[in-house]
Amino acid sequence: MSRWSEATRERARQIISKYPEKRSAVMPLLYLAAAEEGHVTDEGMEEVAEWCGITPAQVLSVASFYTMYKRERTGKYLVSCCTSISCMLLGGDDILHAVEDESGVPHGETDDEGLISVEHVECIGACGGAPAVQVNYELIEGISAEKGRELVRWLKKARPDVVNSDEMQKLFGDKRSFDWAIADEDGAVGPFPAFPLLGTVGSETE
Repeated sequence: MSRWSEATRERARQIISKYPEKRSAVMPLLYLAAAEEGHVTDEGMEEVAEWCGITPAQVLSVASFYTMYKRERTGKYLVSCCTSISCMLLGGDDILHAVEDESGVPHGETDDEGLISVEHVECIGACGGAPAVQVNYELIEGISAEKGRELVRWLKKARPDVVNSDEMQKLFGDKRSFDWAIADEDGAVGPFPAFPLLGTVGSETE
């Protein structure tokens, strides 16, 4: 019997219907598992295996390879600081240290409240807007160490239900890699990417 809610099961059906082979849906279903339980649990991987017609070991081989599938509980806000070459040369390490210091959370850890997790990550594809940070995979470009501190203070005080790249860029960012053009009011509702099909998207105007 499925452990997932009916809404999540319906999303799983919709996702699987888009693939010629059920097993090809393992990656988006892992995000569903994370959204359902807060992170990818052993039980969640067993659920994905059942939906995809593969073994839990095969699901684990995917979940353990990609770092965005968190297999330990993270905070409500996952702050990912890029320390790859472009960001590092423009102060990425300083931003990471500022975020760690302001939050009191070292890389790879979560605060006691379960509010903020901090990690350093490799390239997040924003080299033109370096240094860059993500909150729940929503991007901020051209951030500084001081703005990183402000970001942490804002998360602690405002505790937004939805984090949105456009809003955070205005508050904490500077140089962008390119003009983002059309404003996007949607954002992430948890420490996983914001995908409409997965139900992990919310609007800052809600």
